[in-house]
Amino acid sequence: MKRFFSSVGFAALISVAMVATPVAKADDIGYLVNVTVRPGYNFANADQALAYGRGVCDKIGAGRTYAQLVGDIKADFNTSDEFQASYLISQSAQELCPAQIWQLRNSAAGYVGAPG
Repeated sequence: MKRFFSSVGFAALISVAMVATPVAKADDIGYLVNVTVRPGYNFANADQALAYGRGVCDKIGAGRTYAQLVGDIKADFNTSDEFQASYLISQSAQELCPAQIWQLRNSAAGYVGAPG
């Protein structure tokens, strides 16, 4: 009987832990507000902005390095602005694919921006 209650208690503890674990959720609106308020991206509309951000997420998921992502964004937006590139990467990851933030952080470890 004691073993039964121990098993029930353990099962209850596991189910509480599963419920209490937060799930990373995408926030399209948060992303749109953050990338359309900041000048320099000039997306034609919300769909284009979301498609670009989701493309960044796809690249993160595919293992593209932080340095490669920065290079992609600088080329796509014809800019040398390091902050503009890093801001868009961070907004994409934080708002559209938060489950991939850890992968992005690992990729960015040791990154040093272009001199200038």
